[in-house]
Amino acid sequence: MISSNDFRTGVTIVVEGQLWQVVDFQHVKPGKGSAFVRTRLKNVIRGNVLEKTFRAGEMLERAIVETREMQYLYGSGDEYNFMDNSNYEQIHLGHDMLGDNVDLLKEGMVINVQFHDGKVIAAELPNHVDLKVVETDPGFRGDTATNVQKPAKLETGATVNVPLFINPGDTVRIDTRERKYVSRV
Repeated sequence: MISSNDFRTGVTIVVEGQLWQVVDFQHVKPGKGSAFVRTRLKNVIRGNVLEKTFRAGEMLERAIVETREMQYLYGSGDEYNFMDNSNYEQIHLGHDMLGDNVDLLKEGMVINVQFHDGKVIAAELPNHVDLKVVETDPGFRGDTATNVQKPAKLETGATVNVPLFINPGDTVRIDTRERKYVSRV
């Protein structure tokens, strides 16, 4: 159990039988009346956001979420196979669990997978990945001053916009959260 006074960003709780993660919280003590906690909660499974108010000191069930590092082995169709690095157990995750950045997955990459009661509830890619550029238009000398970008096909098959000075064979760092070029490695 957790008190509403102990809420912090990222805490996972059970409300009405569903898992919710605290995105934002604010303790409010009005001049008249009792204190309360105003929160923004994100549903861990569906992703929708809910604003809810709790009385100060109200006790709620805290969800036990276990995070494990898992290594990406291979993909077949819409199924992606991962291995737990601690006990070598393998699991299959679908495209819906991994999100739109699944094409940035490279064999051998380690991701964080969250479990609740033995079931996978979320999978999170690292914030930055280093990938090799396979195909792009050639760059020209002197084009580094402008902020013009061109599409580049990466070794995983993903296409990301990169600056004009990037050439095929270069390794680039990509931010997986925004799916943007960060730097040349």
